[in-house]
Amino acid sequence: MFASTVPKSRTLISTPLRLLSITARRAASTSSFNSASFPHVVHVSPEEKSSGNLTWKNLELANRALHHDGLVVLKNAISHSKLDFLNGKMVQDALTLQSAGEDSPYNYNKGNIQQDPPMVRQFFDKEIFLNPLAIQVTSSVLGPGPRLSFMSGNSALPPTPTSPPQAQPTHSDADFLHPASPFALVVNVPLIDMTPENGSTEVWLGTHKFGKEAQEGEHGERASGRIKIDFLERRREERPPSQPVVKKGSIVVRDLRLWHGGMPNHTRDVRVMLAMIHFAAWYRNPMQINFAEELKPELEKVGSQLQIQGRFLPEKEVLDAYLKGAYGNAYDFHQQECLNVSF
Repeated sequence: MFASTVPKSRTLISTPLRLLSITARRAASTSSFNSASFPHVVHVSPEEKSSGNLTWKNLELANRALHHDGLVVLKNAISHSKLDFLNGKMVQDALTLQSAGEDSPYNYNKGNIQQDPPMVRQFFDKEIFLNPLAIQVTSSVLGPGPRLSFMSGNSALPPTPTSPPQAQPTHSDADFLHPASPFALVVNVPLIDMTPENGSTEVWLGTHKFGKEAQEGEHGERASGRIKIDFLERRREERPPSQPVVKKGSIVVRDLRLWHGGMPNHTRDVRVMLAMIHFAAWYRNPMQINFAEELKPELEKVGSQLQIQGRFLPEKEVLDAYLKGAYGNAYDFHQQECLNVSF
C-alpha cells in the first residue's frame, strides 16, 4: 500500500507511517490526519503490466487524480530487476558527480543533484523509459501523441561534512507564464524505495492550479520558481504537504506546475529518481535528448504513441557527454511562438 508523512515545516520530521486505502483515506478525513495530502495510488495488476494497458477504471482514477491533485502513483508498473541494473550504474555516476564539489550539477543545494542516465543500448530498457502505462496515462490527460523531449534524473545524496542535510525551497518547475490547462507531465521513476529517510520529494497536492503569481525568482536564476512564503502558509492551512513513501517499481506522474521540493537524504545510500517529461503535442517545446544511434529503430516503434525528440549519435559520443549535460535552469520548459492571447 501507500504511506506518507506530513511535515509541519521544511525540516524533516519523523512521524509514523500510515497504510491507507482509498476508502480509509476518505474515512480519515474527519480526523487530525489530513488524508487530502496523500496522492492516489493506482494498483497495477500483473495483467495490466504485461499488456501495457490499464483498465478503464484505473485509467479514470489516474486521470481524475492528475486533474484534481496534480499527481498520481502507478504501483507495480516496472520490474525490480531492471531497476536494480540501472541503479548500479547511476549510483556510481552520482558519486562521481558529487566528488566534483562546487562544479557538481546540484539543484538549490549540493545534496540534490541532477544527473542524466546513459542513453545507450546497455542501460536502455523501454519498460523504464518508454513505459506503456505511463504513456497511456499522459496521453489521457495531454491528448494523443505527447512529445518526450526531456530525460534526466534527480538524486538525493548522503550528507557529508561539507554538505549537511538540507531541503530545497518549495518551487514549481513551470517558472514562466504558462497555460492554465495541463501541458506537461513529469514521469518520475524511483530506482529504489523512496522514503522520508532517503529524501522522498515533498509534494503540495492541488497546487498545479496556481500560476506565476505565487512564485519569486526569474527563470535563469539558480533558485527560480520559489513559492512565496505567504502563499505557502495559506496553502499549508488548507492542504498541507506530504512526503510520500513510493515503493520500488512505481511510476509517479506529476503535473509540471505542481509545487514540490527535494528533501535531505539521511541514509548512506544514494537515492536516484528518473525524470522524463511528456509535453502535449500542441506545446512547442524544442528540447532534444541525446540517444545512441543503435536505439533509433526501437524508439521509432513508439512514434504513434509518443513523439521522441532526439538526436542519434555514436555511442562513444553519448557516453563521453552524458555526465557533462545541462542541469537546472539550463533547461527551458517554455514553448516557442507563444500565442498572444489572453484568457
